[in-house]
Amino acid sequence: MLKLFRNLERKDYFIMFIVACLVIFSVFLDLRLPEYMSEITRLVQTEESTMQQIFAAGGHMLLCAVLSLICTICVGYCTSLLSARFSRSMRRKIFEKVESFGIAEIKKFSTSSLITRTTNDVSQIEMLLAMGLQMLIKSPVMAVWALFKILGKSGELSLVTGCGVVIIVVTNLLIIRTVSPRFAKIQILTDKINGVTRENITGIRVVHAFNAEEFEKNRFEDVNDEITKIHLKVTKTFALMEPIMNFVMHFQHLGIYVVGAYLIIQSGMMDKITTFSNMVVFSSYGMQVIMSFLMLTMIFMVLPRAQVSAKRLNEVLDAEVSVVSGEFDGNTSEKGTVEFRNVSFRFPDADEYLLKNISFKVNAGEVIAFIGSTGSGKSTLINLVPRLYDATDGEVFVDGVNVKDYQLKALNNKIGYIPQTAFMFNGSVYDNVSYGDNGREKPSMQKVQDAIRVAQGKDFVEKMDGQYEAHIARGGTNVSGGQKQRLSIARAIARDPEIYIFDDSFSALDYQTDATLRAELKKYTKGATSMIVAQRIGTIMNADKIVVLDKGECVGIGTHQELLKNCEIYKEIALSQLSEEELQNA
Repeated sequence: MLKLFRNLERKDYFIMFIVACLVIFSVFLDLRLPEYMSEITRLVQTEESTMQQIFAAGGHMLLCAVLSLICTICVGYCTSLLSARFSRSMRRKIFEKVESFGIAEIKKFSTSSLITRTTNDVSQIEMLLAMGLQMLIKSPVMAVWALFKILGKSGELSLVTGCGVVIIVVTNLLIIRTVSPRFAKIQILTDKINGVTRENITGIRVVHAFNAEEFEKNRFEDVNDEITKIHLKVTKTFALMEPIMNFVMHFQHLGIYVVGAYLIIQSGMMDKITTFSNMVVFSSYGMQVIMSFLMLTMIFMVLPRAQVSAKRLNEVLDAEVSVVSGEFDGNTSEKGTVEFRNVSFRFPDADEYLLKNISFKVNAGEVIAFIGSTGSGKSTLINLVPRLYDATDGEVFVDGVNVKDYQLKALNNKIGYIPQTAFMFNGSVYDNVSYGDNGREKPSMQKVQDAIRVAQGKDFVEKMDGQYEAHIARGGTNVSGGQKQRLSIARAIARDPEIYIFDDSFSALDYQTDATLRAELKKYTKGATSMIVAQRIGTIMNADKIVVLDKGECVGIGTHQELLKNCEIYKEIALSQLSEEELQNA
């Protein structure tokens, strides 16, 4: 928890200092009230006293109460301001940290867990600051100060107050020890219920198509029932606090009056007034002590869950990023070259290598394609170029420089990446195609129109309401798969990169559109290097080089005709799609 609060800014510490000063002053005012009450009691029972003296003491009590109210209002405002500033800062830091994550870190935490940590977990800390900071300062200060006020006045009455304090402390410790592990389970189950809900909503079409509504409902109910049961157990445990606190508070009050009455009876005539006055003071201060511990009890209801949330947030903030930016700014004499030297790769939690000893080089302006059976490592291989993963062994070079030496921003500015699954952001067509920072000025509308034309998207975009300013829903749910893919290709074209990476980016296109797009792309991107992962032989047969992968190993490199003669695996793939006559005439 304390580690998390190191993220507070200097202004936040100043606000905390003001809160602490106001709370201590408020405690001082509250603890003055019993003294004035004792004075009024003494004055009422003394014959020489006047009404003016009684009214003066009452006026002082009223002034202390008003000033205490003003302090409490100011403290409430300051703690609200502090908690809001802290949660804003924490959400920003977590978002920025997640932005630096590679795919490995995203998989480690899961999307639903990161969403929960950014929202629910931050809210728990915010609640602790808003509700608990005032009580966390006020309760111990008031309890200790009040105890010092009454210690030495009467041993018997002090013992009654001490017994009440011991019961409350023991009760709180037992309850906290019981509920803390359950709060950890609640946050984990919150991740899980978010994950199930998100998966169900994302895959709603599949759920409907396979009549799986009942199955999904049962899956959700299992998690929902489990988190409900734990919440009920925690609530029932905390429900014990209120009756125990009320019992202690009322019986301490009663105990002080019983013991006080006994002491008054036993004291002499002259000491009765002093003993009665002490009893009134003890009653007031005893209530202050008990109220202090009641406030601590309220903190203990929030603190365990906030501690769990703080630990989860620290896990994200302290996570080591696997892909670290280098220092090279990207200015090279070579342009558009990519080279793999003895590259092998395995996922962090895997025992076996997915890619084994891959070596090849593609020069500027060339087209290199990758083909192989499902799971052969094609997509993983090209993901090593933009450093979505880093090679486990060997080296990857772009323009003659190891990709690990590049500043990530400089490396990405050289690349136009079209992922396997096209993703659209909420915004207009123009916003989606001109998306991102390419190290140059933002693409103009004319540039975006040219990119969409090359990507064969002009016809459907100009039929949309608003054309290039037409709205695209989050995830591209208001356009088809093929349209999303073409807009995704246009997004890369608009960057004018040195290197294009197509990760099976033509799969949703029909053969005619595929052929036309590649022809236009070749003319428009003349001089740029293209790396293409594909399943269709027709998409890659005109490539300058084709790399054939099988079980993570390179089993052939060459042109289409060379591989037909020399690579049996390539020939099998080709014959499964085209006839021998079509292959020979290609």
